[in-house]
Amino acid sequence: MKARVHIMLKNGVLDPQGEAVRHALGTLGFDGVEGVRQGKVIELDLADGTSEETVKQMCEKLLANTVIESYAIEMA
Repeated sequence: MKARVHIMLKNGVLDPQGEAVRHALGTLGFDGVEGVRQGKVIELDLADGTSEETVKQMCEKLLANTVIESYAIEMA
């Protein structure tokens, strides 16, 4: 069983990496980009029967800084 966790900075939290990417794209001639938010994806290989609630607990305790980040879980 696999889980994929998408982690992004919450709206209103400054994203200096995203801003650097936006600026670099403009420098390369991609003028239509008005904003970039950079996040991360964590893939977990889980034992059969591991619940989404367990993955949520992993996110709350370690994988995401829930003060400034939000996350979404995909189970497959």
